[in-house]
Amino acid sequence: MSPKPTGHVRGNDLILTRTFRAPIDDVWKSVTRSESTALWFGRWEGEAGPGKTVRLQLLHEKSQPWTDVLIEECAAPHRLVVVMKDDAGAWRIELTFTQKGDETELQLLQTLSDPKLAGDVGPGWEYYLDMLVAARAGKSLPSFSDYYPSQKAHYLEGV
Repeated sequence: MSPKPTGHVRGNDLILTRTFRAPIDDVWKSVTRSESTALWFGRWEGEAGPGKTVRLQLLHEKSQPWTDVLIEECAAPHRLVVVMKDDAGAWRIELTFTQKGDETELQLLQTLSDPKLAGDVGPGWEYYLDMLVAARAGKSLPSFSDYYPSQKAHYLEGV
C-alpha cells in the first residue's frame, strides 16, 4: 500500500513537512552530518559552509551518482538552503527547522520551473523524507516503488 502523500504545490513551490519528536539540534544533525545523511539520502564530502560546494553521493539512486551541492545559506539550526547541480540542471532546496514544544518541524521547499514537474519531484521528496523518518527511528527504509508513480496524481491536482 502506498503511503499517503503529504506535500502540496503552491504556485511553483513544492512544499513538504515532517514533524519529529526531537530537539531541533538533533534533527539538524540528521540533515547536515555526512554520517547521518548517508543513512537516508547520501554521504557528502568536502568543506561545508555558506558559499562553499560539497560533493554528495546519492546512495539511493541508480548508479549512486555524485553531484555538486552549493551551500547558499546555513543558519544552524534553523535554515539551510542548497543548490544541487547535475546533468539535469539545478535544484534549489530550502529547509526550515522550527522547534514547537518537544517537536521539531522540518519544511522542505523547492521552487520548480514548471509546477507540472511536481508529479515527478513530489513523490521523490516524500520518499526521501520518509527515509529520514525511518533512519532516525532505526526502522526499515521504504521502497521508492511505494511512492512513484502512485503519488504522481496527488501532485498534479490543480496544476
